[in-house]
Amino acid sequence: MMATRRLAAILAADVEGYSRLIGADEEGTLDRLRSIRIDVIDPKISEHRGRIVKTTGDGLLVEFTSVVDALRCASEIQTAMAEGNAKITADKRIEFRIGLNVGDIVVEDGDIFGDGVNVVAWKHWPIQGESAFRPVCRRTQRVSSTLRSRIWASRA
Repeated sequence: MMATRRLAAILAADVEGYSRLIGADEEGTLDRLRSIRIDVIDPKISEHRGRIVKTTGDGLLVEFTSVVDALRCASEIQTAMAEGNAKITADKRIEFRIGLNVGDIVVEDGDIFGDGVNVVAWKHWPIQGESAFRPVCRRTQRVSSTLRSRIWASRA
């Protein structure tokens, strides 16, 4: 199959402290993670017209055609996670770090590559010293600029 290029919004997410959670309770963590995917993450991605490109044990890479849809999806996932974690002790919470970028990507055999993907892959890591109990969603400067222009255009 031929590689193609396109502009896309990319969301990357992983679980904060996944190794610790698995070490403490592998079966329980995996069961809870499966439930979160079924009940929260997958429906939100579908609702906002995203496409799961790949998953890892604790993470996923998602493509959107709209940065607004990607941001809404990330925000709604983090809100649902915060609500779900409210009654869970801090050492057992499953919390996602999420990063967003808009960029040119290469698509080949259903997978995505390129700088637009590489930038978001490191963008979702939290800033040193940031509270581990606060949902994290990082976005690149390009995402922020696109969103600002959309907000100002809607007010005009």
